[in-house]
Amino acid sequence: MKSRWIFHNLSSQLPSWVSNLLSPFKTQTHQNPLSESSKFVLNHADSSLLLSICGKECLLRLGSSIHASIVKKSEFLDLENRVSTRSALVVWNSLLFMYSKCGELSNAVKLFDHMPVKDTVSWNTVMSGFLRNGDFDIGSGLFKRMRDSGLYQFDKATLTTILSACEGPEFCYVSKMIHALVILNGNEQELTVGNALITSYFKCGCICSGMQVFDEMLERNVITWTAVISGLAQNECYEESLKLFVKMRCGSVGPNLLTYLSSLIACSGLQASSEGRQIHGLLWKLGIQSDLCIESALMDMYSKCGSVEDAWKIFESAEELDEVSMTVILVGFAQNGFEEEAIQIFVKIIKSGIEVDPDMVSAVLGAFGVDASLGLGTQIHALVIKKNFSDNTFVINGLINMYSKCGDLEDSIKVFHRMSQRNSVSWNSLIAAFARHGDGSKALEMYDEMRLEGIQPTDVTFLSLLHACSHVGLVERGMELLESMAKDHGLSPRSEHYASVIDLLGRAGLLTEAKQFIARLPENPGIEVWQALLGACSIHGNSEMGKYAADQLFLAAPESPAPYVLLSNIYSSEGRWKERARTIKRMRDMGVSKEIGMSWIEIEKKVQSFVVGDKRHAQSGNIYGVLAELFRHMTAEGYAPDKRFILYYLDQDGKGEPLV
Repeated sequence: MKSRWIFHNLSSQLPSWVSNLLSPFKTQTHQNPLSESSKFVLNHADSSLLLSICGKECLLRLGSSIHASIVKKSEFLDLENRVSTRSALVVWNSLLFMYSKCGELSNAVKLFDHMPVKDTVSWNTVMSGFLRNGDFDIGSGLFKRMRDSGLYQFDKATLTTILSACEGPEFCYVSKMIHALVILNGNEQELTVGNALITSYFKCGCICSGMQVFDEMLERNVITWTAVISGLAQNECYEESLKLFVKMRCGSVGPNLLTYLSSLIACSGLQASSEGRQIHGLLWKLGIQSDLCIESALMDMYSKCGSVEDAWKIFESAEELDEVSMTVILVGFAQNGFEEEAIQIFVKIIKSGIEVDPDMVSAVLGAFGVDASLGLGTQIHALVIKKNFSDNTFVINGLINMYSKCGDLEDSIKVFHRMSQRNSVSWNSLIAAFARHGDGSKALEMYDEMRLEGIQPTDVTFLSLLHACSHVGLVERGMELLESMAKDHGLSPRSEHYASVIDLLGRAGLLTEAKQFIARLPENPGIEVWQALLGACSIHGNSEMGKYAADQLFLAAPESPAPYVLLSNIYSSEGRWKERARTIKRMRDMGVSKEIGMSWIEIEKKVQSFVVGDKRHAQSGNIYGVLAELFRHMTAEGYAPDKRFILYYLDQDGKGEPLV
């Protein structure tokens, strides 16, 4: 095989800037192809450069052809001359790099084992290939072989290579071991090593160790600061991250694009809209507000801060959009109560012919609530099948929730059983589906199956289980599950779990026990807890305890209509119309309005929604006529309305009058 053939046939695969490198060679080969071709191939520096390019561009065919050409040339194996040996070693290392970057690790190992000479770079290159591919055991094994041989001294590149692969709590001890080697080797003040240590510690969740390395560094660059600011944000230490960003801006090292991205993540976590707007202003001044990543981070920040309009303005004004930005805006709308708008945006995206990815589909499925169209949900399921997203766990988990929330429990179960791989979210979704549909026994049965499959429950699992127990009256089982959270699984209950327990006890009529449970809580009861107790008092008509719960809720959430509505219902059930009237008057004086209840039904793939006293529907006359006819039939059969809940209104004198 002539080297001229290699370049002639494969140069078309190269990027333009590599082709320019070969253009002198192409010109020369027309004059004296064999001699000039050989001269080019035997040039160590050019061969090394070209192999490095092949590795970066994943041009395996060209790289392996160059390898074949090198093997045929004995000049590359001249180990008598020290200079030639060094030049040959550079080429061998470039070959190692090329095979490693192209994912051909077996070939890289074969080459490594047969290399006539090796150095630290050789070990680092093959080690990096395995670590980059996720084979930590093999990569760390190579490091051990290198040290045990006694012939090679590891350098700072070796240390940073291993540290870059340490990600997750299970690698914390490895980071500490490498840190010890850093100190023993005298590399603790090497800037690149310090930066790698910080990044590794934060990725492993060792926040204190990461901060200690940062504090002890004598020299810091933008990478150092960004590693800490980003690491703190990723570990949900948002306030500390933002404070460090402010401190950095007061110093001599200026932030870069990644620093600003990390600070926006911190603002999102804190829901700090004021600080986020200030950073947005800085980005405008720097002229980088239109960067795709920055725009997505800004949309996410504004969405999480509840400023959906600002997020939408950025989305609309963006010169370029990608899958990430479209996913962010869909999630932002869904999380801020604009589920219908999120679904409409997704439909427009599909109709405009824009390619969607699994993240976008997962985001829109999360926007489906109980009032969403099942027909549209099934169309999205068809899209999932068409786009071959059925192996994406996030998408399938979204389908389980979508079918469940739209009232189709049967299809929700079918989707779950067709999954090839299930995680804790999959099981949580199915358990929540059974709980949502009132089948508590089945929800508990699924929990037992989940445990048998070795899937560890999460706090969301227990939230669904407590809801299930509440609806079927399994008080003892519910209390056992709450105790099991911390005792068996090391999970700390949140305010939502405590509220579910209050609901569990309250529905069973154990109001005194519910009040005692609240008194024993290790934290201040949240709004959900008091609302659950007040709801239980409303069910059982206990005005004394209801007044106590309502007073606590007035303090915790003065703008919420829940305490007024539930307390007035309690007074109605006891026929205490004056107290009810005073409660309603207080509600109006405080400027609090009751959320209107809504019911809906889907007919021919269109959702029909109704509120109390709704006259706006096109067929409202026919609907009320049918209702009146039904009421006459009901009363004829002996139905008597419960007059305890007949609504009262207040006239100008503050006197209650029944609505009849």
